[in-house]
Amino acid sequence: MNACFFLLPVFLIFISTGPVQAENPTDSFSQLVKPTFLQHCVKCHGKQEKLAGDVSLLTIASEDKLKGNPELLQALIDALEFEAMPPEDEPALDDQARKQLVLYFKQTLNDVVKKAKTYSQAPLRRMNRFQYSNAVEDLFRLNRVVFTLPERMAREHKNYFQPAIGKMPDVVTVGSRPLGKSQLIEKRLAGVAPFPQDLRAEHGYDNRGDHLSLSPLLLEAFMTLSRSIVESPDFDTRSVGIWKDFFAEPENKEAYDSVIRVRLENFLTRAFRRPPSKELLDRYTHFVTGQIDAGGTFTKSMKAAASGAIASPRFLYLYETASEKNTAESIDDYELASRLSFFLWGSIPDETLLALCREGKLHNPKALSSQVDRMMKDRKLKRFCDSFPSQWLQLERIISAVPNREHFPEYYFSKYRSSMHLMLEPLLLFETVLIEDRPIIDLVDPDFSYRSDRMEVLWYGKKLSDIPGKKKNIGPVTGIPFKRVEITDRREGGVITNAAIMSMNSGTEETKPITRGAWIASVIFNDPPEPPPADVPPLSEKPPAEEANLTLRERLALHRERADCAGCHEKIDPFGFAVENFDPIGKWRDKYENSRDVDPSGVLFRKHKFSNVIEFKDAIVEEKDRFTRAFASHLLSFALARELTAADSPALDQIVSSTVSDNGRMKSLIKHIVLSEPFLTKTNPGIANAKLPHKTTPISNKSD
Repeated sequence: MNACFFLLPVFLIFISTGPVQAENPTDSFSQLVKPTFLQHCVKCHGKQEKLAGDVSLLTIASEDKLKGNPELLQALIDALEFEAMPPEDEPALDDQARKQLVLYFKQTLNDVVKKAKTYSQAPLRRMNRFQYSNAVEDLFRLNRVVFTLPERMAREHKNYFQPAIGKMPDVVTVGSRPLGKSQLIEKRLAGVAPFPQDLRAEHGYDNRGDHLSLSPLLLEAFMTLSRSIVESPDFDTRSVGIWKDFFAEPENKEAYDSVIRVRLENFLTRAFRRPPSKELLDRYTHFVTGQIDAGGTFTKSMKAAASGAIASPRFLYLYETASEKNTAESIDDYELASRLSFFLWGSIPDETLLALCREGKLHNPKALSSQVDRMMKDRKLKRFCDSFPSQWLQLERIISAVPNREHFPEYYFSKYRSSMHLMLEPLLLFETVLIEDRPIIDLVDPDFSYRSDRMEVLWYGKKLSDIPGKKKNIGPVTGIPFKRVEITDRREGGVITNAAIMSMNSGTEETKPITRGAWIASVIFNDPPEPPPADVPPLSEKPPAEEANLTLRERLALHRERADCAGCHEKIDPFGFAVENFDPIGKWRDKYENSRDVDPSGVLFRKHKFSNVIEFKDAIVEEKDRFTRAFASHLLSFALARELTAADSPALDQIVSSTVSDNGRMKSLIKHIVLSEPFLTKTNPGIANAKLPHKTTPISNKSD
């Protein structure tokens, strides 16, 4: 959660000279919090006409008032734990007082959440196109993709992704769509074109409900798309796994009605993620029999029904039934199966999950835990790796990175960019940490990486003669082999010091420490800074003559003297300068072009001094629990398809605590997210009589 809005009120809490003790723990507000507010805060946060941070702490006159503002409580906790305040020129808060305040605010927030028993709810939303493609592929058990999507940034070759084995191969062959059209060569349905890509939410993901509306124009496009899928010349016995069980004409024509009904019931249960009502099943059955009676073939009539199903709101929309009350209650087994499958597989539940739903067993903790284990061993887990990590790392930004070709010719390879090689390195790292169930801190400071020959030679200093079989060129454009290598220099490895991250957060001529720092704050610590004021001019990449002999740190110091900029810069600048030794394309440098030394030194969270990027990594490892919480926040938000709120904080604390006790391993974190209260509950009141959005489909002129 971004606590910047509330950091100023917290700052004045910090400047007391010592801890304020509360003799009676039950009266902490009056003896601990209120005196601090009155003594140190009201000067800036009282009832003046212009309040700092737009917060009047005089209005927080009791614990009940504080409990009425859970977002403020969470902001206070964040600011205290991140030690984001006071400003550097103010006395630091006594550690004991800080811990007392954190404990009090957390206990108060827990009480609020426990009493309210409510969570934010992802609104009714359509599948994004990545989920739609996966769902159609799984529904028909296609042996090819519906359409090729650039969202799959790490395109798998030779089926290296085998999560059931629990080990990544030493050599994997990978491609990426931006490397060229040849990356699109894969089995897909002819005549099927995708609709436009879904946008990612700011500081969020492309599965967010508020970004997935369904306009009449788009719904019409889905209807056209559904017909093009079943009418594709490739949609036949060779490609459709359910052909024999669904589309093939039964031998006993006298039993058409019963066969059609059974087949449709099974199909619609999988398509709509729960058994269809008798009325709905009757309508689909009558539609098919009516088509046949009118002279249509059995197969064509079933195709029309299937087309109607995948254009139906019940297929397109991800939704949950209304709650019985205004507070949180358990989702049912079918809703849980959908949450789970769209989280880990980006698709509809399989038959194993649906069978557990029919038996009412999926909510059983042992059964649910077992299903998470099973799903993380399935090859469909690759879809999670195709969706979450690239969005978490914001890797789509690398497409717009265009370093000066004259200064950085190695960044370009023919008409393609080496950045696509670089981009695959952190994605393969993520897949390895997941498949091998490694601690998530390995995302920051691993002892291995995957690299192409081109990267080894041009970025990491390996000689071409050291690469077996390489004489003149250094790697193909497509089907690139990436080899697992040992990290012997900790300046390298991990997502922070990856060349792709460095280049996408740089300009054409020079690095951008502020952009890099904001990326680290957002991605690594889930604490994105506020946008800069609109009237702050950007720093020119080419320094004016009077600044030509300055370092970038010195130049930035001249440009950030505004009081309203200082707070954010104090937070993000140390992050950005920590990686300043990496030039605009992520290659190591010790000096600037003007021969001045690069200075990467700084302090992390005001307590971990570092003089180089290795010590910066050491500081993050020292704060690995903080990184775990931030990463868990990203992952929980992705799993729930919504922004987290203060109500999620106690559950998030429990997720982190349980994960840390399991040595911080990736699969443990995923499992604890699935078993968490926000994942297993819904707060969906007041819409008990609401109907699903509808549109005419080939089935009837009525909503289904």
